[in-house]
Amino acid sequence: MPLSEHEQRMLEQMERALYAEDPKFASALEGTGLRTYTRRRVYQAVAGFLVGIALLMVGVIAQQILVGVVGFLVMLGCAVLAVTGWRKAPKPGEQQPGVARRGSRPKRSMMDRIEQRWQRRRDEQGR
Repeated sequence: MPLSEHEQRMLEQMERALYAEDPKFASALEGTGLRTYTRRRVYQAVAGFLVGIALLMVGVIAQQILVGVVGFLVMLGCAVLAVTGWRKAPKPGEQQPGVARRGSRPKRSMMDRIEQRWQRRRDEQGR
């Protein structure tokens, strides 16, 4: 659920206060987040994919069908995780979703605008 405009303004005020109070700490926090998490997740998925290949090879060499099938399923699952994680990762310099830049209005999706209109209509009818 996206933040309301009031919540976004409060978050921006807290960010400005943090930057004013301790700029070194604030800049250190900026590097963590979604991009680091998704990169780590992709690396884990690639490692899992390699484990899946090893299991598949062991299954083929030992003529154990169950081990080979498990290896293939591990490979498939890790490939899906790597691809979805890679697509969700923000590009370098790109704004993280849900975080508004100072002085700019966040772009809203069509569903967000519809929800906002619906909420306004309900508020106006309730008066």
